[in-house]
Amino acid sequence: MAKPETAGGRITREDLQAAYAKVLGEGEATVKAAAPQAIAAAGAVGLALVTVAFLAGRRRGRSRSAVVEIRRL
Repeated sequence: MAKPETAGGRITREDLQAAYAKVLGEGEATVKAAAPQAIAAAGAVGLALVTVAFLAGRRRGRSRSAVVEIRRL
């Protein structure tokens, strides 16, 4: 745990604000660095789900579809 950077030992409002700003600034930098990878991964997972659903639907449609033969009299 980080120790306060005050000489007298009392923590002031400015000390708290500076500490929060430092923590939030580090968090925002991490989020901004990871965002492109997260978006790419989410897109890949979404594409895979759509592909699996499409292929499963095609297979089920083939097994349940009837073959209709039309004859002319």
